[in-house]
Amino acid sequence: MQTIAVIDFETTGLSPNGGGRATEIAAVLVRGGLIVDAYQSLMQTGAWVPPFIEELTGISNEMLADAPSAESVLQDLALFTQGCPLVAHNAAFDRGFWQAEMARAGCMPDPAHESFACTVLLARRLYLDAPNCRLGTLAQFHGLPDSGQAHRALADAMTTAHLLLRMQHDIAERFAGELGSLPVEHGLLNQLQRAHKSALKRSVQDYVKRQGVQALATH
Repeated sequence: MQTIAVIDFETTGLSPNGGGRATEIAAVLVRGGLIVDAYQSLMQTGAWVPPFIEELTGISNEMLADAPSAESVLQDLALFTQGCPLVAHNAAFDRGFWQAEMARAGCMPDPAHESFACTVLLARRLYLDAPNCRLGTLAQFHGLPDSGQAHRALADAMTTAHLLLRMQHDIAERFAGELGSLPVEHGLLNQLQRAHKSALKRSVQDYVKRQGVQALATH
């Protein structure tokens, strides 16, 4: 049974390429339709938190002064998520920081972490009647549990994990005829997020066909 890690970063800026650094990270593990574990930590990178970021997240320079080093946090996180494919809301943002911070921490690349599934891209294809694809809007739209303060890593990762579970349920229900007994795993999420919204059924059929070929190849 596949375990997926849903991650969320809080940062000092929009991009590691522009000098942004992570201030907090959370990862929530999802398996078999359930949230099974979670990890959260502030991290000290030596970066300064601008006032508007402190106001948005509630994370201050004083809080980070006593936080564990980014290197130790990322090494712990690499172990916590080892072998788990990754999901994030607006994954391009989190993927950039994940790769940059893991490299700075000297963590060996994990093949499972190469591809991210993005709940924004999936929502654009699955929920055409949603007002927008912001995390808070989608949480309200689906009546998801309130996970606490927005713009804190664990609260946002928890909300995204609940959204992922809803998406897996909705995909399984919508394409039950095509999927049969196949679970909605990371590979299918990755495929659907790249498909045109009018071609989701065909994309699922292609995925099922490939899974069948791969199963035959392993026997």
